[in-house]
Amino acid sequence: MNLPARLVLEDGRVFHGRSFGAHAEGGLNAVAEVVFNTSHTGYQEVLTDPSYCGEAVTFTVPILGVYGVPGDLDAQSGKPRAAALICREASRRPSSWRSSESLHAYLERHGIPGIEGVDTRTLTQHLRDQGSQRGALCNDPAVSDAELQERARKAPRMEGQDLAKVVTTAEPYAWTEGFGPDNSPWCDSLPKPKVKPGSAGRVVVIDFGVKYDILRHLVDQGCEVTVVPASSTMDEILALDPRGIFLSNGPGDPAAVSYGVETVRKLVEAAPCPIYGICLGHQILCLALGAKTHHMKFGHRGSNHPVREESSGKVLITAQNHGFAVEAASLEGTSLEPSYTSLFDCCLEGVRHTTLPIESVQFHPEAGPGPREAATFFARFAAAIKTAATTSATSS
Repeated sequence: MNLPARLVLEDGRVFHGRSFGAHAEGGLNAVAEVVFNTSHTGYQEVLTDPSYCGEAVTFTVPILGVYGVPGDLDAQSGKPRAAALICREASRRPSSWRSSESLHAYLERHGIPGIEGVDTRTLTQHLRDQGSQRGALCNDPAVSDAELQERARKAPRMEGQDLAKVVTTAEPYAWTEGFGPDNSPWCDSLPKPKVKPGSAGRVVVIDFGVKYDILRHLVDQGCEVTVVPASSTMDEILALDPRGIFLSNGPGDPAAVSYGVETVRKLVEAAPCPIYGICLGHQILCLALGAKTHHMKFGHRGSNHPVREESSGKVLITAQNHGFAVEAASLEGTSLEPSYTSLFDCCLEGVRHTTLPIESVQFHPEAGPGPREAATFFARFAAAIKTAATTSATSS
């Protein structure tokens, strides 16, 4: 059923299209922050990335859904977290040996609304010029544009929202799955470290909205992975006797996750073991050590973002998904130094501690979707754990 649908932004701009996926009663399908992603593949990974919680994702690729959806094999969390999907055209006849359903059926099954037929080039240019905006998606012609604009304006802004508490796990759990043919059919062509399972020791992952591929990378590096809720205290984390602590990605405003910032600050002061972080975890680590964050105009979302490694000058093509960033100037006077810089807009993309085995990156080295050349981040984490364990054994 393809009903005429509209996307109305908070500034009054209207985009017309056709609804697909799930339909809500009453015609108002979603009210969310509208953002854009430049990835050409990996729509299931994007939709299930918890970092997209509360966002309606505009895909810039002209046709979406051509290879269908392989059940839940490519999912990065237990269910789609994005609020809605916006595209130019949604394929109804997927073609792939892995496909088990169409994108339309997948969205319908999970209750996620979509709109196709939108001029996504114009929408993306508008978001780049005006910044990410709240928008209302509706397929009821009886609801006026003015009413939808007002609903968009009344929706909560992303600033000040603690969405980590929405997507985090309720209870601690162990994760043992690495990369294999089911979740990564190309895994045989990728270098895989030959390590004994669990040989790196226990790593506690603080779940601010973790992606499955992060956990798989850690397992493949020999880590015994335990995932804990975002609200876990320092005492609860240290009671697990970790050899390493990992701060996951996640959605929302990092400054609103005050409990996480405080816990990380205490962990750094205790200096129990190496601490590494990605995306929201990177931002929380920086806030814990005295830096500041800000909401970006339209953020970085896609799988083609170049970053420069400051120590070597090497350029990596990375996957990214963030609407907030750490202010580079705010590192002055802290114990952190910049490690990576965006070559798109000179945004800070990574930091390392000047004396402790602490490091974090703004981009997503696990990809899912995207290039995997930044995955050496996980190898550095495993090496830091080994070095810290050797130093501790020698000193004792």
